[in-house]
Amino acid sequence: MKNIVIVATVKIKDEFKSEVYSELLKLHEATHKHDEGCIQYDLHKNLDDENSFTFVETWQNLKLLDEHMKKEHFLQFAQSVDGKLESMDIQKLEKVED
Repeated sequence: MKNIVIVATVKIKDEFKSEVYSELLKLHEATHKHDEGCIQYDLHKNLDDENSFTFVETWQNLKLLDEHMKKEHFLQFAQSVDGKLESMDIQKLEKVED
């Protein structure tokens, strides 16, 4: 089974920047500690937009990614940022073999 790459970008409403940023850090830490199959889970800030952050993730397979999205720390994150984002874009990618 092929690895799954996720590029997840969130743009935070200005008035919630520090609160949501804190939640992004918590999610980052909890995922590294508790999620099987997580190969990479890196948080990046957009240098052109201080309210925009992107996770670049690599998962062993789709099943383990789905399990991540059902974990308490992920569900808590989703609830805590509800209504505080301008946008969220999640791309699920699979490498094309030559």
